[in-house]
Amino acid sequence: MTQRIKTSMALMLALLMGFFAVSINPGHTYASVDVGAESAILVDAETGKILFEKEADLTLPPASMTKMMTEYLVMEAIEEGQISWDTTTQISQYAFDISANPEFSGVGLKLDEQYTVRELYEAMAINSDNATTIALTELIAGSEGEFVQMMNEKAAEMGLPEYDFVNATGLNNSHLGDNYPEGTDPEATNMLSAKSAALLAYHLTNDYPEALEISSKPTLEFAGQTVTNWNWMLPGMPGQNLKQFEYEGMDGLKTGYTELAQNTFTGTAERDGQRYISVVMKSESRASRFNQTRQLLDYGFNQFSRQELFAAGATPEEESTLPVAKGKEDQVAIETSAALSTLVKSGEEDQYEIQFNISEDQLDDEGNLVAPVEKGQKVGTAKLVYNGEEDYGNILSEGGQTVDIVTSSSVDKANWFMLTLGAIGEFFSDIFTGAVDMVKGWF
Repeated sequence: MTQRIKTSMALMLALLMGFFAVSINPGHTYASVDVGAESAILVDAETGKILFEKEADLTLPPASMTKMMTEYLVMEAIEEGQISWDTTTQISQYAFDISANPEFSGVGLKLDEQYTVRELYEAMAINSDNATTIALTELIAGSEGEFVQMMNEKAAEMGLPEYDFVNATGLNNSHLGDNYPEGTDPEATNMLSAKSAALLAYHLTNDYPEALEISSKPTLEFAGQTVTNWNWMLPGMPGQNLKQFEYEGMDGLKTGYTELAQNTFTGTAERDGQRYISVVMKSESRASRFNQTRQLLDYGFNQFSRQELFAAGATPEEESTLPVAKGKEDQVAIETSAALSTLVKSGEEDQYEIQFNISEDQLDDEGNLVAPVEKGQKVGTAKLVYNGEEDYGNILSEGGQTVDIVTSSSVDKANWFMLTLGAIGEFFSDIFTGAVDMVKGWF
């Protein structure tokens, strides 16, 4: 069942598959990605820019990747003072029964012991423990059913595009017997797209970086036993057989497995200040989910670099000024207030341009700024526009860098005499134009 090794033979087979998959082209630099998972995505963890996707909107069972949402809500409860890392609790009969079931990941919880939130959280995040996950939901919400409501509300708040949470662990509800959460179907399972999983990971890692300090631990000491992280790509994993999966900079985030979901993994790695988030769903084996993640992350680290494409003070030639009404000058220069940068695929530096969006509330009915105009006055926003072939968009609804458009000089208001002369000039200009039109009509 979830996250367990059925036999030593299965583990050896997975390891051999992983060895051959990694060894075919050692040191290969990926110009493109062709992952075998049914669904996959790679995103920039800073901006949410999507660098690659394969059926990323397809809704699939996430298995224990579900626990990322549980982790987020635990972190939020700690931040809001509802609980602390040192808060203690006893587990319920329901959690105990799950822990005692050898079919599920478990650290062997006892009914009569007190456990801290930190102990429960670390077992959940590192060993994908299901019983500790249930214990945390009951502590925070009173019941897993109430917690599931919180999960779906938070998903909506985050803007996850495709989701349906029915429990906190990622198990199928049928695994839970009569304990399936109230308000959900006894045969239901969690559903999530790779894009939603990536967005959830984006919020977890950016809002609560401490989650990575925990998910990066290769092992955990719990109640006198050493338990191992299911993320084989972490540096420092025990055992020579797992060394082949080690990946520089890997520090999270969450694996998953059920018969229905197959093998899933949300990974994240950082090198030289650049972090990526990858997701693979419905991969055929434990080894393949890590090899496919390696391929995605290699693609990001090898093919992309963060570049400043336009320095502060940039402006398109055809949009370099705005007209000014009632001023001593009839126009003013405009420019970007800050540099525009993004992750750029090698060879695509020329595929970007600046798009200016002038705020209509800054202009009069004729499209003019009205004097006086101050230097540095904001008149709109600018953003980068990509004109290449592989535009995958952004996991954020308002994704992409934007900077202010500002005036590069000031324009004083014209004095009353000049304004009067201007008005008179306009008056006679209108009369003259009308007369010319009338004469033209005679002939």
